[in-house]
Amino acid sequence: MEIRTRRRRPHIPEIRVGKKEEEEEQPLSPAARLFHAPEFNCNIISVVGLKSKIKPAVIIEGIKQTLIRHPRFSCKMVESGNKRREQKWVQTKVVAEDHVVIPKIDMHNIGNANADAFLDSYVSNLTTIPLDTSKPLWEVHLLDLRTSDAENVAILKIHHSVGDGMSLMSLVLACTRKTSNPDELPSLPNQKSSLSGSRSYSRLLWLVMALWSVVMLVLNTVCDALEFIATAMFLKDTETPIKGNFRLSTSKRMCCVHRTVSFDDLKLIKNAMQMTVNDVILGVSQAGLSQYLKRRYGEQEEPMPKGIRLRAALLVNIRPATGIQAN
Repeated sequence: MEIRTRRRRPHIPEIRVGKKEEEEEQPLSPAARLFHAPEFNCNIISVVGLKSKIKPAVIIEGIKQTLIRHPRFSCKMVESGNKRREQKWVQTKVVAEDHVVIPKIDMHNIGNANADAFLDSYVSNLTTIPLDTSKPLWEVHLLDLRTSDAENVAILKIHHSVGDGMSLMSLVLACTRKTSNPDELPSLPNQKSSLSGSRSYSRLLWLVMALWSVVMLVLNTVCDALEFIATAMFLKDTETPIKGNFRLSTSKRMCCVHRTVSFDDLKLIKNAMQMTVNDVILGVSQAGLSQYLKRRYGEQEEPMPKGIRLRAALLVNIRPATGIQAN
């Protein structure tokens, strides 16, 4: 199969973002500096399936009206020339066409059955291509590719220093509009307030539960701190096919594989097990890793080690949903 990429850049005037003529500088936050570290340099890659054919001109115009108005999407990261090499966000001119990639896909070698595998391979290859630091750290890839779930596919590649997952999801939602009313933002489901609270307990029982919660919080915090120190010093993970040298500075290709899961099935399990959707997804991921290890050790004709120690970082959003708004 053959892929040739081209960037749409007609002769249009460049867009100046910001109210001032001069460039504005802002230092990177500690978290943003961490995401730029060579050992931890990472991007957020999001795949969006569309029910209709992509119109690049419409997407580009929408980016001009919404996305590049955000400060982080109109700033590039620069390092000062002094010994401290301070990293700063510097506001710059933004040309939306420079951030839109439209690959020319040879469909003769890709059938409907291979479209999903081609998409996984395309996303995996994106993990090896660093973002151009001479401009804002984001790209939008528009694929005229029909998969089993979508008519066309859009891929967003954004450096993690630009924002976290929740803020970027809110920003992307703010860039969309309802099909019934193109001038109206999409509606978000309201969180149901829980009626079961301290009112259902007696005052004494509520006090006992509050004290017990504080004790458990302190105990779990101490245990987690000790376990973290032990992990950093000597308590290493078991050597398995999953563990490897994942330093992103080496630009190793990460294989990305996606599967479509019915949300109705997730809710069915959630209600039956009296848990949250996140709990179900975490359990499915753990079961998938277990099955993967069994298959890998079976291919190597080696017995699977017992008591495998495998640690993972799970980021949880605890901020309330405040809604979306468009400027």
